[in-house]
Amino acid sequence: MDWTLAWQAAVAAAVVGLLGAIAVTLVGRRSPVVAALLTPVTVVLALAAGILAGARSMALEGSNLEVVWTVLVATVPVALVVGVVLARRTTVIQHDAEREAMERQRDAEVEAKRREMVAWVSHDLRTPLAGIRAMAEALEDDVAPDPSTYHRRIREEVDRLAGMVDDLLAVSRLQSGHLDLHLEEVRLRDLLSDTIASAAVLADQRGVHLSGECDDSVIAYVDEPGLSRALTNLVVNAVRYTPPDGSVHVEAASTAAGTTVRVSDTCGGIPADDLPRVFEAGWRGSAARTPGAATGAGLGLAVVRGLVDAFGGTVTVANAGPGCAFEITLPTTASDPEGRP
Repeated sequence: MDWTLAWQAAVAAAVVGLLGAIAVTLVGRRSPVVAALLTPVTVVLALAAGILAGARSMALEGSNLEVVWTVLVATVPVALVVGVVLARRTTVIQHDAEREAMERQRDAEVEAKRREMVAWVSHDLRTPLAGIRAMAEALEDDVAPDPSTYHRRIREEVDRLAGMVDDLLAVSRLQSGHLDLHLEEVRLRDLLSDTIASAAVLADQRGVHLSGECDDSVIAYVDEPGLSRALTNLVVNAVRYTPPDGSVHVEAASTAAGTTVRVSDTCGGIPADDLPRVFEAGWRGSAARTPGAATGAGLGLAVVRGLVDAFGGTVTVANAGPGCAFEITLPTTASDPEGRP
C-alpha cells in the first residue's frame, strides 16, 4: 500500500471537507434547509478531492482518468437528490419544532394567566366574605347598631359574590370551548331596553344619567342570553367607572359591517398603555378606572370579548370625548359571520 498516495488523498479530502463544513455551518445559521441541501454535496466534493488527488499522484491519463471523472459526475446528482430529501425533511422538522414551541409558549401563557386570575379572584372573594362574616357575627351577638342595614349589605355582598362566581364560570367555559350557544336572529331594541332597565338602579344610586336608543329594525344573529350578559357587563362597567353627574349612553344601529352596539361614558378615559389590556381576565385598570370596593374580579370585560368572539363578532374600546367608548360589531345572518349583506 502506498501510504504517501493515501496521505495526499486524505489531506485533499480533509481540506475540502473542512471548507465545506465551515460553509454549511455559516449557511445553517440563516437557513437550515439550505444547509441540509449542501451537506451531501460537501461530502461528495470532499470525496472527489481525495480521488482526484490520488489520481493525479498515480498520473492517470486517458481512459483511466475519464473513468474517475465519470464516477464523480454521476455521484454529484445523487448527492443533490439526497440533499433535496434532507432539506425537505429538515423543513418538516423545523416547522414541527416551531409549532411545538409556539404551542408550549401559548400553553405557558394560558397557565400563567389562569394562575394569576385564580390569585386575583381568591383575593377578591375573601374581601366580601370577611365583611359578611363580620356583619353576621354582629347580628348574632345582637350588637349591630342597625340590623336592617346589615341585612341589606349582606344581601348586596352575596349578590356581588354571585356575580363574580358567574363571571368566573363563564370565563372557564369560554376558555375550554364548552359554552352552549343558541344562535338566532334577535331584535336588539327590547334587549337594550331590558339591559338599561336592569342597570338603572345602579345608575340612580351613583347619580349617573343612563340613556339609550335603537330602531326596531336593528337585528343581530347571536345567542340572546349571551348578548344580554355581554351588554349588561358593558353597561354596568361603564356606570361603575363614571363619576356622579356623568352619563352613559347605549345605542345600536345597522351598518355596512353588520350591527354595531356602542356603549359610551364620561369616565375620564383610559390610559393609552392600558387600552390593550382592557379585555384581559383579571385586569381592572388604573388611573381613571381605579379598582374600588364596588368593582368585581376584573372578569366582566373578558366575558364580553369571549361571548362576542363566539358570536363571530368583534369588540373594541377607544377613548372618545370625556370618556371612552366600547363598540361591538355583530353578524346579522347565519351565512355571513361578519354581518355583511
